[in-house]
Amino acid sequence: MAQTLSTGESTYLFSPFFLLIPLIFLILKHLKPPRPPLPPGPFPLPILGNILQLGSQPLMTLTQFAHIYGPLFSLRLGSQLLIVGSSREAAMEILKTHDKILSGRYVPHMAITKSPEVNKLSLGWVFECNETWKYLRTMCKNELFSSKALESQACIRAEKITEMVGFIKKMEGKVVGIRELVTATVFNTLSNILVSKDLISLDLEHETSDGGMSEIFNSIAELASTPNISDFYPILGRFDIQGLQKKTVELHERSFGMCKAIIRERRDQKRRDGSGRRDFLDTLISNGSSDEQINVLLLELLSAGTDTGSTTIEWMVAELMKNPECMKRAQEEIVSKLKDGSLSESHLPHFTYLQACLKETLRLHPPGPFLLPHRAIDSCQAMNYTIPKNSQVLVNFWAIGRDPKTWKEPTIFDPDRFLYSKLDFKGNDFEFIPFGSGRRICPGLPMAAKQVPLVVAFLIHLFDWSLPPGKNPTKLDMTEKYGLTLRRQQPLLLVPKCRK
Repeated sequence: MAQTLSTGESTYLFSPFFLLIPLIFLILKHLKPPRPPLPPGPFPLPILGNILQLGSQPLMTLTQFAHIYGPLFSLRLGSQLLIVGSSREAAMEILKTHDKILSGRYVPHMAITKSPEVNKLSLGWVFECNETWKYLRTMCKNELFSSKALESQACIRAEKITEMVGFIKKMEGKVVGIRELVTATVFNTLSNILVSKDLISLDLEHETSDGGMSEIFNSIAELASTPNISDFYPILGRFDIQGLQKKTVELHERSFGMCKAIIRERRDQKRRDGSGRRDFLDTLISNGSSDEQINVLLLELLSAGTDTGSTTIEWMVAELMKNPECMKRAQEEIVSKLKDGSLSESHLPHFTYLQACLKETLRLHPPGPFLLPHRAIDSCQAMNYTIPKNSQVLVNFWAIGRDPKTWKEPTIFDPDRFLYSKLDFKGNDFEFIPFGSGRRICPGLPMAAKQVPLVVAFLIHLFDWSLPPGKNPTKLDMTEKYGLTLRRQQPLLLVPKCRK
């Protein structure tokens, strides 16, 4: 009969086994392939990281870093890790190969959408591409940006451009601020598509003095362009040290107040008679959207569509002014394609040179130079480097659009480069993605592709433009002002003269 082992004997027998366990783990650790390193980048200072190295022109700084450290590099901004892609290949890795993992959204602390309660209502700033986001995006695509929707909106675009032309004729011989003019035109086109109302006056001096929408959106854009210590050190976010979040909330409350009045009036009208032309607000109400949901969605669509559209129009007109031969060719093309002398939206597909001018403008002056900031919802490996979970990820399209490896004489405005090229901005050609690509591609791309060239066509077909006395158009200052959108440092001021 077997004897039972004593306690001492059993301990003696099992001790070699227990000693083997850490040895096994050590062997497995070394057998496991090492994790790729972070993308290279400048040496970070303690606590501050690379904040001081960004300087006053972060766009130029990050482009220079790409030349030094390669197309995918990293920075430490305070306690936050930033990954920047600056080549066609890097953009493809971020927006296509790892699109699902890198499709999260990094939301600045000053934004009202930083709040989880508001974020779930957002279209552009929602943290992750969830089912609610998919529903909102599909609805916007069907109701606003589909071919059928765009066709039904043509009469609104024509009406607002007619009003713009009438205003310019009254200003003949006087100085006109192009950005303010086209901002009002684009904004009112959008607001009529969304809520069937003008929300900005073409006389912006009167509108601004009343504290209207134009002033609110300009103020929000300025706040968004202000460096925020809470973005560098999220632990400080709750204190709002610079007061940026408080100011943003106050501005949004003012805009929400205007929207709420429109929503309340529409709900009452529908209860009374159910009549009137159906617009996007009617769609939201019939779908059971809350007032808060409608507020957030309307303001995102208005601000995003207006800021990017008006900025691109101003840059395009500025480039045509600076390059008189390009202006002449664009004007002559329009005249040659008009059989009855009356310009309309239906002519746009025939203006190949004008479309090339638009593409060249977007290449040189993308309204969103870094697109919108992405966030890694999980770790992944790209270009033999690790992108850790919750990293902020940027695509520097400004640098990609000026890459000499892709573009001949990249700093020269040359629309001819697009005349015989199949490159398009629909997100498939990663050397030319001004509207982004992948899940987060700008949903308003189809609308912008009509609105921007249409406004420019009317401006240059019906009017000759000149700079104020004493200024040479070929020496026009093209300095950029970095912000949420890439505006001109100096507003474009021109004097119109009616063309015969």
